[in-house]
Amino acid sequence: MTFSTFSDLDSLTTDWPLLDWSLSVGLVVLWLGLVGSASEIARRQGYGAELTRKIVHIGAGQVILLAWWRQIPAWMGITAAVAAAIVALVSYRLPILPGVNSVGRRSLGTFFYAISMGSIVAWFWPQQPYYGVIGILIMSWGDGLAALVGQRWGQHPYQVLGQQKSWEGSATMLGVSFAIALLILLSVQGATWQTWAVAAATAVTATALETLSQFGIDNLTVPLGAAAVALYLNTLW
Repeated sequence: MTFSTFSDLDSLTTDWPLLDWSLSVGLVVLWLGLVGSASEIARRQGYGAELTRKIVHIGAGQVILLAWWRQIPAWMGITAAVAAAIVALVSYRLPILPGVNSVGRRSLGTFFYAISMGSIVAWFWPQQPYYGVIGILIMSWGDGLAALVGQRWGQHPYQVLGQQKSWEGSATMLGVSFAIALLILLSVQGATWQTWAVAAATAVTATALETLSQFGIDNLTVPLGAAAVALYLNTLW
């Protein structure tokens, strides 16, 4: 079965062939299993809590690409996100996600990560999924790489709201966010001046939100903020 537009999906979920269901769910489970295994191997090899956490942070975000590619219905994505949020909350009491919750700081980042996935799907699926993809990929790649670069090569620290940041990490967040927004917008609307301008504004917004957010809430504010700015400016211009 093929669909002419994303808007056909949720109205036809009952007609979705069992093979498509099985393949899509299987791909997601397989990918998350590989990500979790890689994180656990890194943890056991002593690579450090921050690296193992970022493997999951970056890797899990790529599920949004699978959802876009496989045209997974919105209800399925929301249900999975709710389940992940419940698991995340339980994991703060029980050691079921050691590779994620072992960074030695108090944060609800994993919970907000799941909530952001569900919120993005609820907002942008099925009509405009690429805005949601922009938001989630900026959160996973941008925030993830910014933390790693800042810790490894951050030589110029600064503080915002009591949080230690580095200019190297913030520059990484800005550059990665711009590249992600630009590549996706180029693929869906072409190389217009609006594409470049929206990508730049989206990157600045995401970087500002990542810098100002506390207690892991950037996993929610960054993807939603970035997606909202991209949508608003494209509508405005």
